[in-house]
Amino acid sequence: MNTPNTSRRGFLVKAALLAAAVPFVAPALVGQAWAQELKPLPLDNPQAKALAYALDATTVKHPSYKAGSNCGNCQFFTAATGACTLFPGFSVPAAAWCSAWAKKAA
Repeated sequence: MNTPNTSRRGFLVKAALLAAAVPFVAPALVGQAWAQELKPLPLDNPQAKALAYALDATTVKHPSYKAGSNCGNCQFFTAATGACTLFPGFSVPAAAWCSAWAKKAA
């Protein structure tokens, strides 16, 4: 009869071979995640209207506007992607502004 090898040594050898193969096999199983490109925020977006969003901060005449404030120096803006946490799924230019602007921590 052919009995399976259930020794401790056999188990450890197989476990070591499996552990050595995981770094090479795992990427093929997981795949590659691709970032989705964000669409520019339209001016007629309801959230944009509610927050007085403007494409050019230098033209803003809003009471809460502070000179020099724009998306580029706002805590909600991510420069690498142009994303703003206030407008999920959309990108905004660094020169834009909205009334939710909050100074980025230094």
